[in-house]
Amino acid sequence: MEALKLKTLDDLLSYPEEDVELIGGEIVRRPMTRARHGQAQSRAARVLGPFDSGSGPGGGWWILTEVSVAYEPHECPRHDLAGWRRERLPRLPDGIMDLPPDWVCEIVSPGHVKKDTLAMPLLLRRHRVPFYWLIWPEDKALVAHALEGGEWRVIATLKDAERAHVPPFEAVELDLADMLGGE
Repeated sequence: MEALKLKTLDDLLSYPEEDVELIGGEIVRRPMTRARHGQAQSRAARVLGPFDSGSGPGGGWWILTEVSVAYEPHECPRHDLAGWRRERLPRLPDGIMDLPPDWVCEIVSPGHVKKDTLAMPLLLRRHRVPFYWLIWPEDKALVAHALEGGEWRVIATLKDAERAHVPPFEAVELDLADMLGGE
């Protein structure tokens, strides 16, 4: 029997399609973006926009959408949203990011529930990403996690039209209804 050969970042970079990511040594196609997913992603980026500057709240962040991060030789997911504190990343690099972010937000798609809720938290924990948010657009919910003592702890759960100050962006009040859009 032939051993399974795990794909690497080089395989991903030479892949003919663009809408793919490297998860567990496999090149995986990303599901088609649904309207609610796209709306949640663009509105979350807009809501967090004040942080995306060198002089913004919290000392300034880079907030990026659809960014690929090379964590390991066989792991290069493309995050819906990810953020780096500018004190850790003074300038954006050219090409694929290889520095783990300070915050990741995945908008849970029906085809990626397992990846977003099982595989991604394990990968982010291994690389000590301090904050991980999950947004379920169809359920109008956001669950924020913080890495404490090497384990994820739920620090906020918002549903429907709730508002809250959610780390690491607690300097502004998040309005979930605004972030996820109306009917």
